Amino acid sequence: MEANSAPTQTTPAPSRPEARSGSSDAAVIGKSIQIEGDVRGNEDLLIKGEVKGTIHLPNNNVTIGSEGKVHADVHAKSVCVDGVVKGNLFGSDRVSVRSSAQVTGNISSPRVSLDDGAHFKGSIEMEVEPARDKSSAQPSARSGSPQASKANGDSPVTAQKSASDEAPRAST
Repeated sequence: MEANSAPTQTTPAPSRPEARSGSSDAAVIGKSIQIEGDVRGNEDLLIKGEVKGTIHLPNNNVTIGSEGKVHADVHAKSVCVDGVVKGNLFGSDRVSVRSSAQVTGNISSPRVSLDDGAHFKGSIEMEVEPARDKSSAQPSARSGSPQASKANGDSPVTAQKSASDEAPRAST
Protein backbone atom coordinates (compact mmCIF):
# COMPACT_ATOMS: atom_id res chain seq x y z
CA MET A 1 0.00 0.00 0.00
CA GLU A 2 1.38 3.45 -0.98
CA ALA A 3 1.65 6.18 1.59
CA ASN A 4 -0.34 9.30 0.85
CA SER A 5 2.10 12.00 -0.09
CA ALA A 6 1.43 15.69 -0.03
CA PRO A 7 0.83 17.26 -3.42
CA THR A 8 4.00 18.48 -5.05
CA GLN A 9 4.31 22.23 -4.84
CA THR A 10 5.84 24.07 -7.73
CA THR A 11 7.34 27.49 -7.69
CA PRO A 12 4.84 29.90 -9.21
CA ALA A 13 5.84 31.64 -12.41
CA PRO A 14 6.57 35.35 -12.11
CA SER A 15 3.28 37.17 -11.98
CA ARG A 16 2.10 38.87 -15.14
CA PRO A 17 1.04 42.49 -14.88
CA GLU A 18 -2.55 41.43 -15.53
CA ALA A 19 -2.46 39.27 -12.41
CA ARG A 20 -0.96 42.02 -10.28
CA SER A 21 -3.58 44.52 -11.37
CA GLY A 22 -6.40 42.25 -10.29
CA SER A 23 -7.52 41.53 -13.84
CA SER A 24 -10.42 39.39 -12.62
CA ASP A 25 -12.06 42.58 -11.35
CA ALA A 26 -10.42 44.97 -13.82
CA ALA A 27 -12.12 46.64 -16.72
CA VAL A 28 -10.48 45.64 -20.01
CA ILE A 29 -9.97 47.68 -23.15
CA GLY A 30 -9.60 44.91 -25.72
CA LYS A 31 -7.03 44.64 -28.53
CA SER A 32 -9.39 45.94 -31.21
CA ILE A 33 -10.74 48.87 -29.15
CA GLN A 34 -9.55 52.44 -29.76
CA ILE A 35 -10.58 55.20 -27.35
CA GLU A 36 -10.02 58.93 -27.80
CA GLY A 37 -10.81 61.20 -24.87
CA ASP A 38 -10.72 61.07 -21.09
CA VAL A 39 -10.92 57.73 -19.29
CA ARG A 40 -12.13 58.01 -15.67
CA GLY A 41 -13.47 55.52 -13.19
CA ASN A 42 -13.21 53.69 -9.89
CA GLU A 43 -11.89 50.29 -10.88
CA ASP A 44 -8.65 48.76 -12.08
CA LEU A 45 -8.01 48.93 -15.82
CA LEU A 46 -6.16 46.64 -18.24
CA ILE A 47 -5.41 48.20 -21.62
CA LYS A 48 -4.83 45.81 -24.51
CA GLY A 49 -6.03 48.27 -27.17
CA GLU A 50 -5.27 51.92 -27.83
CA VAL A 51 -6.09 55.00 -25.74
CA LYS A 52 -5.48 58.64 -26.75
CA GLY A 53 -6.29 61.42 -24.30
CA THR A 54 -5.98 61.16 -20.51
CA ILE A 55 -6.44 58.30 -18.06
CA HIS A 56 -7.48 59.37 -14.56
CA LEU A 57 -7.95 56.51 -12.07
CA PRO A 58 -6.22 57.94 -8.97
CA ASN A 59 -7.31 55.17 -6.56
CA ASN A 60 -6.81 52.22 -8.88
CA ASN A 61 -4.27 50.21 -10.85
CA VAL A 62 -3.68 50.71 -14.56
CA THR A 63 -1.88 48.05 -16.59
CA ILE A 64 -0.85 48.65 -20.19
CA GLY A 65 -0.59 45.16 -21.67
CA SER A 66 2.11 44.08 -24.11
CA GLU A 67 -0.14 44.93 -27.08
CA GLY A 68 -1.48 48.13 -25.50
CA LYS A 69 -0.71 51.57 -26.89
CA VAL A 70 -1.32 54.69 -24.84
CA HIS A 71 -0.88 58.26 -26.07
CA ALA A 72 -1.98 59.89 -22.84
CA ASP A 73 -0.99 61.06 -19.40
CA VAL A 74 -1.84 58.32 -16.90
CA HIS A 75 -2.81 59.18 -13.30
CA ALA A 76 -3.29 56.10 -11.09
CA LYS A 77 -2.39 54.53 -7.78
CA SER A 78 -0.20 52.00 -9.57
CA VAL A 79 0.89 51.95 -13.21
CA CYS A 80 2.43 48.88 -14.85
CA VAL A 81 3.62 49.15 -18.44
CA ASP A 82 4.31 46.21 -20.76
CA GLY A 83 3.31 48.01 -23.97
CA VAL A 84 3.90 51.43 -25.53
CA VAL A 85 3.27 54.74 -23.74
CA LYS A 86 3.78 58.24 -25.10
CA GLY A 87 2.81 60.46 -22.21
CA ASN A 88 3.57 61.12 -18.56
CA LEU A 89 2.99 58.50 -15.87
CA PHE A 90 1.88 59.56 -12.38
CA GLY A 91 1.65 56.79 -9.77
CA SER A 92 0.69 57.71 -6.22
CA ASP A 93 2.07 54.33 -5.08
CA ARG A 94 4.32 52.98 -7.85
CA VAL A 95 5.20 52.86 -11.54
CA SER A 96 6.68 49.70 -13.07
CA VAL A 97 8.16 49.68 -16.57
CA ARG A 98 8.58 46.07 -17.70
CA SER A 99 11.20 44.69 -20.08
CA SER A 100 8.89 44.74 -23.12
CA ALA A 101 7.78 48.34 -22.51
CA GLN A 102 8.54 51.45 -24.53
CA VAL A 103 7.90 54.66 -22.58
CA THR A 104 8.46 58.18 -23.88
CA GLY A 105 7.52 60.66 -21.17
CA ASN A 106 8.18 61.57 -17.57
CA ILE A 107 7.51 59.39 -14.54
CA SER A 108 6.49 60.75 -11.14
CA SER A 109 6.01 58.28 -8.27
CA PRO A 110 7.51 57.44 -4.87
CA ARG A 111 8.47 53.97 -6.18
CA VAL A 112 9.72 53.38 -9.71
CA SER A 113 11.11 50.21 -11.28
CA LEU A 114 12.60 49.83 -14.75
CA ASP A 115 13.26 46.25 -15.82
CA ASP A 116 16.29 45.32 -17.91
CA GLY A 117 15.44 45.68 -21.58
CA ALA A 118 12.80 48.38 -21.08
CA HIS A 119 13.01 51.38 -23.39
CA PHE A 120 12.58 54.66 -21.52
CA LYS A 121 13.11 58.25 -22.61
CA GLY A 122 12.20 60.94 -20.12
CA SER A 123 12.86 61.97 -16.55
CA ILE A 124 11.97 60.36 -13.24
CA GLU A 125 10.86 62.25 -10.15
CA MET A 126 10.59 60.24 -6.96
CA GLU A 127 9.01 62.04 -4.04
CA VAL A 128 9.24 59.78 -1.02
CA GLU A 129 6.87 61.73 1.21
CA PRO A 130 4.10 64.10 0.23
CA ALA A 131 4.87 67.76 0.81
CA ARG A 132 4.24 68.71 4.42
CA ASP A 133 3.55 71.99 6.17
CA LYS A 134 6.85 73.83 6.60
CA SER A 135 6.24 74.32 10.33
CA SER A 136 6.21 70.55 10.90
CA ALA A 137 9.03 69.69 8.49
CA GLN A 138 12.34 70.59 10.04
CA PRO A 139 15.53 70.04 8.04
CA SER A 140 17.86 67.49 9.49
CA ALA A 141 21.20 69.18 9.97
CA ARG A 142 24.22 68.67 12.18
CA SER A 143 24.11 70.39 15.54
CA GLY A 144 26.02 73.64 15.48
CA SER A 145 25.65 74.22 11.76
CA PRO A 146 23.81 77.31 10.56
CA GLN A 147 21.03 75.08 9.23
CA ALA A 148 20.61 73.37 12.60
CA SER A 149 20.61 76.71 14.39
CA LYS A 150 17.93 78.07 12.07
CA ALA A 151 15.87 74.90 12.51
CA ASN A 152 16.02 75.36 16.28
CA GLY A 153 15.04 79.02 16.03
CA ASP A 154 18.52 80.24 17.00
CA SER A 155 20.58 82.68 15.02
CA PRO A 156 23.49 81.16 13.12
CA VAL A 157 26.75 80.82 15.00
CA THR A 158 29.57 82.87 13.49
CA ALA A 159 33.23 82.92 14.34
CA GLN A 160 34.24 85.86 16.51
CA LYS A 161 37.61 87.54 16.46
CA SER A 162 39.42 87.78 19.74
CA ALA A 163 41.06 91.02 20.88
CA SER A 164 44.50 89.59 20.05
CA ASP A 165 43.43 88.99 16.43
CA GLU A 166 42.83 92.68 15.79
CA ALA A 167 45.68 95.05 15.03
CA PRO A 168 46.20 97.69 17.72
CA ARG A 169 44.90 101.10 16.76
CA ALA A 170 47.20 104.04 16.85
CA SER A 171 45.96 106.92 18.92
CA THR A 172 46.27 110.36 17.39
